[in-house]
Amino acid sequence: MPFAPLQNDSFLRACWRQATAHTPIWLMRQAGRYLPEYVATRARAGSFMGLATNVDYATEVTLQPLERFPLDAAILFSDILTVPDAMGLGLSFEAGEGPRFARTVRDEAAVAELQVPDMDRLRYVFDAVASIRRALAGRVPLIGFSGSPWTLACYMVEGSGSSDWRHAKALMYGRPDLMHRLLTVNADAVAAYLNAQIDAGAQAVMVFDSWGGTLADGAFQDFSLAYTRRVLDQLKRTGADGQPVPRIVFTKGGGLWLEAMAQLDCEVLGLDWTVDLAAARARVGEGPQGKALQGNLDPNVLFAPPERVAAEAVRLLDRFGAPHRDAAGTGPTHIFNLGHGISQFTPPDHVAALVEAVHAHSRAMRAG
Repeated sequence: MPFAPLQNDSFLRACWRQATAHTPIWLMRQAGRYLPEYVATRARAGSFMGLATNVDYATEVTLQPLERFPLDAAILFSDILTVPDAMGLGLSFEAGEGPRFARTVRDEAAVAELQVPDMDRLRYVFDAVASIRRALAGRVPLIGFSGSPWTLACYMVEGSGSSDWRHAKALMYGRPDLMHRLLTVNADAVAAYLNAQIDAGAQAVMVFDSWGGTLADGAFQDFSLAYTRRVLDQLKRTGADGQPVPRIVFTKGGGLWLEAMAQLDCEVLGLDWTVDLAAARARVGEGPQGKALQGNLDPNVLFAPPERVAAEAVRLLDRFGAPHRDAAGTGPTHIFNLGHGISQFTPPDHVAALVEAVHAHSRAMRAG
């Protein structure tokens, strides 16, 4: 075995809808600007890309939240836009402005130039995965990730973030043939990217469909869901250590389409904070073909006093309901997370209160 044996497998067991002693918890963007130690490391790196492309720095910041909080999984420190950057679009991060591409993809010529990048251009990511996996020494599993084909397309067409994604949607409605071509390239690139992360040591992989929820009904199915499915259909099922690799799909704003998403060939569906956990469990979490559910605390709850943070955690655990406890079979399982990424302004002691409350109350639920 190239890696140390896993000591805490609660996250992976929950992904496979197996009974666990407590509800596992990890947080989207758990390695980030809310931690002063992250800010210090980023200052040493000189820039976000300097941080993300340096194996030692990426390893260091991935492990930082695990030193503070007893989280049940680590997630690779990287960015969702590394794939289009490797396509030659020129990614940079301006202070206070977020990501920006030097080139956009808005016409037939630009789309025609796109191709799945040489994965060697992303070697820094895969080297970081292997380094993090070794540094974890089996403490918790490591999650790899990518943006979804549609989410990547939004940034590639706009050139940066947007409040309405009007250029992306204009291309989608005006030249659907070009958007489908772009999304096909993106899907095949994302699949190759995630497979390389799996080969490097990722023990689960997650597709972030951050902007799927901005689409109209019908457009979501045709331009987001179909290409997420194309990614999933190509993913390797076995990791570097010979163990099966669960797949997570998170669509922010995707609660309307849970039944359609439940048809995806994945193990876990992530939920944002607009979805009721009890209803989601009834809709897609029950039965032999049900999905494990991940989520879905509003990140802004973490600005409330610690006792209120704990109370909201308890409320969500109770909304999900009685946890699966039969060790002999599978059943409805819940992975506690936020409904989106943690804010940079979050007090770390509030995160500590959240993790403690989730572990304590979920254990009590199983003891009853």
